[in-house]
Formats: sequence, C-alpha cells, structure tokens
Amino acid sequence: MESKAKILGHPAHQMLIPFPFGLLATAVIFDVIYLVWGSPVMATVSYWMIVAGLVGGLVAAPFGLIDYLAIPAGTRARTVGLVHGVGNVFVLLLFAGSGLLRRGAPDAAPGTLALLLSFAGFALAGLTGWLGGELVDRHAVGVDDGAHLDSPHSLSGRPADENAA
Repeated sequence: MESKAKILGHPAHQMLIPFPFGLLATAVIFDVIYLVWGSPVMATVSYWMIVAGLVGGLVAAPFGLIDYLAIPAGTRARTVGLVHGVGNVFVLLLFAGSGLLRRGAPDAAPGTLALLLSFAGFALAGLTGWLGGELVDRHAVGVDDGAHLDSPHSLSGRPADENAA
C-alpha cells in the first residue's frame, strides 16, 4: 500500500519518526547517565531531549494517521496500525508527564516518578516501533505499489513498476 503522505516521493511518517524516537531514547540514556554519575547537566540534557522528542512526535503523528486511515478496514494491517498509533500516543503522554514533572527545575534531580514515566515510555516505544516495522516490512504499508530492486528513483515521476503503467 503506497503512502498517502509523501515528501519528495517518500513516506513522510517513515522519514520523520526517527527523530522523536531517537530523541526520546537519548533522553532515557541521559537519565541513566545521571543516575550513575549524578551530574545535573545530564538531567538538563534529558529534559530538553524530551521536549524536542515530543515536538518531533507531534510533527510525525499526523502523517502516520493519514497513512493509517488509508489502510483497508478488516485487515490485519489496520489492527496493527491501530495498536501502533494508540501505543505511540501513550508513549508521548508518558514522556510528556515526565517532562512536566521536570519542567520547574530541569537541571535538578528528576524525581522517581519522572524517571519511571520516561523508562515506561522507552519500553513502550520499543514495542510500538516494532509494530511500525511490521507495518512497513511485513504488510508493505507505505511501500510503493510494484516496488522492486530495479525501480526508478522516486523523483523520476515514473511508477515503481513501469510495466504496470
């Protein structure tokens, strides 16, 4: 199923999601570094990674919704897409909660609840990221119709399978 939301011929959601996924995962890494070494700088970096990751997630989400709505009802891909999308809403909510708990003093020690929310968000993001991979790799959501190893590049204006045109 070809993506309905593209940037320069490529699925927008697939291009944008590495940013929030990476930023939020990096926030957790800085939280762990903070817990090991106690450097307030690491707590500050983690806070700003969360803020940037949330912004990136909000930018990527509408494009994922556009593609989700194009998946035919009654298919396994539609169910996987629903769990993927709703799960990612919860990922953003968990990190938003963590960020809000840190907001007043981002350079101070994050509280236990703030850390637990970010760790839970990280774990859930691993699952929802895997489901996103299922959508693309297993169900071919966001893959051009007729795509193959010798397809012309996406900016050529030609279909992936030129024999189908």
